[in-house]
Amino acid sequence: MKILVPFKQVAHLERAEQISQPFSSLRALGLEMRPNPYDEYALEAALRLTENGTDSERRLGEVVVASLGSQEVNKILKAALAIGADRAIWVSTPDESLDGDLVARTLQSLVELEKPDLVLLGQQAADTDSCQVASLLASYLKWPQATSTTFIESEKDTRLLIHREGDFGVLRMRLILPAVVSVNMGVVGPQSVRSAHTPIAHVYPQGVRIASLRGLMSANKKPLVERSQMDLLTDTKLKIVYSSCEPLAPRKAGIRVSTVQELVHHLKEAKVI
Repeated sequence: MKILVPFKQVAHLERAEQISQPFSSLRALGLEMRPNPYDEYALEAALRLTENGTDSERRLGEVVVASLGSQEVNKILKAALAIGADRAIWVSTPDESLDGDLVARTLQSLVELEKPDLVLLGQQAADTDSCQVASLLASYLKWPQATSTTFIESEKDTRLLIHREGDFGVLRMRLILPAVVSVNMGVVGPQSVRSAHTPIAHVYPQGVRIASLRGLMSANKKPLVERSQMDLLTDTKLKIVYSSCEPLAPRKAGIRVSTVQELVHHLKEAKVI
């Protein structure tokens, strides 16, 4: 099985509460950029699908990672290679010239060149919470898709058994490959992904794997090729243009009351009752 895993750089927002002025983009704030954690979940799932869990050093398929952006995205691509991906593709384009639709159309062209059996990606971007790319890509490719996936089982490399989360519960479904699947944190559970090669009783560690020393040393020897977005796509017109962003107004401190009478007084004062 050949799996393509698109990767995105996202802003590290642990200190987002310090943002007090309107801004044009998260990158313009000078925040630290990191791999999108949802895409890291997708990479972990891809590695599990292309290995026997009892011998994770031996790849029984191919995992290709790809990222769009400036040269800075090479950092996350090399990290993915160190973790276990077989090769990487950097699609060079200024980050400011991307929206969800343009990313999906660029990935469509890349998929048509690479011809993977499966495109596996995070369900959303951790900084903007955008959930557009997976569904748009599936639509452009006319491939079946599953979103919010928490369990994947490969059935002879021709179809997948999928569990996906919905407001009503867990939906079980089968997808005929090729397909597009987006995942959330649930997919990195100890038995959330099963390849056709891994024993049913095998239990993975919870979460994503980290690069070993051997992986870090071998990453520089793995192929990382550059493709220009203009070579993949002639129409790079944006359909979404963000004018500005601004932080949410801070919430007022609450009032602690000790009696029902005091509560009623405050509610009347606020003209709630």
